[in-house]
Amino acid sequence: MASSSLVIGLISDTHGQLRPEVARVFAHVDRIVHAGDVGGPAILQQLNDIAPVEAVSGNVDDPFDPTLPRELSLPVGPLTLHVSHGDELGSPTPQSLLARYAGDILVYGHTHKALVFRDPGGRLVVNPGAAGPRRFKLEPSVAILTITGTEARVEIVTLLDKH
Repeated sequence: MASSSLVIGLISDTHGQLRPEVARVFAHVDRIVHAGDVGGPAILQQLNDIAPVEAVSGNVDDPFDPTLPRELSLPVGPLTLHVSHGDELGSPTPQSLLARYAGDILVYGHTHKALVFRDPGGRLVVNPGAAGPRRFKLEPSVAILTITGTEARVEIVTLLDKH
């Protein structure tokens, strides 16, 4: 008998802009995790209209929502997901995140560059990229994380760039 999957939409660096295609990409997710630089509570409300949201603050969020935590650890099936924005590490890398945080899956933002990295022990590091205004000549993106049993798979989804 196949075990059911938990599907999580990963998003970061919206900076106050929620692209319309995010609703389509996240239409079937069970929950959404935002890795900071949200850009205001309206973004979280719009995401919450799609699926329940967990979010952390980024380096530009304090004036908007000082109630957001700087980091969170969440159970995702039998695994643990840790999310922080990454700016607390200066220029975050998978190695610096793995050295600092526990968790089976580490999610961060800040660099605006999508990344999926699995260490030799099987821990997963994901940056979904920046979903808000296009910056640094990088394509806007989000990620879909699928947990089936103790297996975690991730897909980076490039968003249409109409802005």
